Amino acid sequence: MVGGDGSAPGGGASRRRVILLTGPSGAGKSRLSARLSTAHGWPVVRLDDFYREASDPRLPRSPLGIPDWDHADSWDADSAVDALRRLVDEGTVEVPVYDIGASAVTGRHVVQARPTDYVVAEGLFAGRLVEHLRREDLLAEALCVRQNRSLTALRRFVRDLSERRKPPHILVRRGFTLWREEPHVVAQAEAHGARCLHPRQAEAELGGLRRTAGTA
Repeated sequence: MVGGDGSAPGGGASRRRVILLTGPSGAGKSRLSARLSTAHGWPVVRLDDFYREASDPRLPRSPLGIPDWDHADSWDADSAVDALRRLVDEGTVEVPVYDIGASAVTGRHVVQARPTDYVVAEGLFAGRLVEHLRREDLLAEALCVRQNRSLTALRRFVRDLSERRKPPHILVRRGFTLWREEPHVVAQAEAHGARCLHPRQAEAELGGLRRTAGTA
């Protein structure tokens, strides 16, 4: 496992590295990322922005007749890795902005990182990048954010409804499916090498990583 100070074999703690945050939809990945960015100034890459567009024939469809955002093939992992690699190596990268309601990329924006920053990359499929980033000496930590799954389901529904991601009846049906499948999602994240923690535990651990890096 990568060291708690963000170091890895062959590198020092001062090099930029990536913190992967995975976990079920609605578990608190985005909120945790925002708190880390506010507290430490770390840049955040939303991996959900690398979903495929509705016009892409490779985008899987769910039985509900909508894009299946919970299928690994709905997401462009290669482009996500390329963006993270560039941000680590060059300190700046342009990434897409994806609108789930429209199932389309609606813009682009620039993410920048300071030389000693950690890069927070959060998304449902973040766990699938663990081994790849570890091989390239880009990984600082990989965590799976999880809470009570009924609370997660409620928060997910409120979020998706407020953002008008899809019609309410679709959100209810999809929400029940995700509630039922959450243990499998968590098990997959662990199989990929992520450690599962409550968001507050994860925040405390990563704050310690920041303090260690700051004194290195």
